[in-house]
Amino acid sequence: MRRRILGLATAVITAAGAAGCGSSSADAGGSSASGSGKTTQVKVGIVPIVDVAPLYLGQKKGFFSSRGIDLKMESAQGGAAIIPGVVSGQFQFGFSNTTSLMIAQTKGVPVTSVTNGSATTGNTTTDVSGVAVKKDSPIKSAKDLAGKTVAVNTLQNIGDTTVREAIRKDGGDPSKVKFAELAFDQMPAALDSGQVDAAWMAEPALTIAKSQGARVVSSPFAETDPKLTLTAYFTSAQVAQKNPDLVKKFAEAMTESQAYASAHPDEARQILTTYTKIDGEVLKNLTLPSWPAAYDMASLEKLASLGEQDGLFDGKKPDLKALFQ
Repeated sequence: MRRRILGLATAVITAAGAAGCGSSSADAGGSSASGSGKTTQVKVGIVPIVDVAPLYLGQKKGFFSSRGIDLKMESAQGGAAIIPGVVSGQFQFGFSNTTSLMIAQTKGVPVTSVTNGSATTGNTTTDVSGVAVKKDSPIKSAKDLAGKTVAVNTLQNIGDTTVREAIRKDGGDPSKVKFAELAFDQMPAALDSGQVDAAWMAEPALTIAKSQGARVVSSPFAETDPKLTLTAYFTSAQVAQKNPDLVKKFAEAMTESQAYASAHPDEARQILTTYTKIDGEVLKNLTLPSWPAAYDMASLEKLASLGEQDGLFDGKKPDLKALFQ
């Protein structure tokens, strides 16, 4: 049962054991740079969605290199896959949805957040994610998803948690919905072919699907909480303890990058072409998330309560103050 939760337990516990045995690049983030004037190579595990645009924009603007950090980004399907990589030292930092981090913490996985990632726009008609259906689908709103198969990028994380809440709020039975795991970039085709009844997609997949005729019937993030903190950048306890200066510099650069992206949305939009295969009308029409400087703790408390309700935490409650510092 534990291994079924997020597909995370076995992989992460194995990674945690590996991190505790022998040497790892995580203790210095690559080549040591603290106080030496040298450049530190830092690998960051990311999901190639619009939420990470500030990371790439900050790299381009020199916010990381000015602090001696040479960024290398590596893609994964979701935060649940990135967490084991951070714990094992494959990545020094990672990007994850907040629910996956909560689950990891309740399982004793040694991770800690570094800085806020992204938040919902709060707009229930135009948000950074949404549940889409085919144009001729009988599904009209969230409650109609009960009894249907909905694609999510990873099982038992922020996607299915908020989809269930949207169904609940719309008067449907969230226990009746079925979830199928698919990568975001595979969802438009899966929806179009009828492989799934609906798909919970993040941008840019959502706008791609809409350009192919799909309809959005729910915006689960905004419907769950208009200030919902969606993602965070995090590191392992090992890196945090052995190289606090690197963590501090990464957090400062990330904060500067997010502030810049918020103030320059056109540049944030354009940077997407460097790590996704989008351009033209899709690039013009997609929705950017909010990039606030701080977590919204009230929204995280709500998300944790929903996770408890769904049985994600195996009877344990996440310590949000310890996790989201």
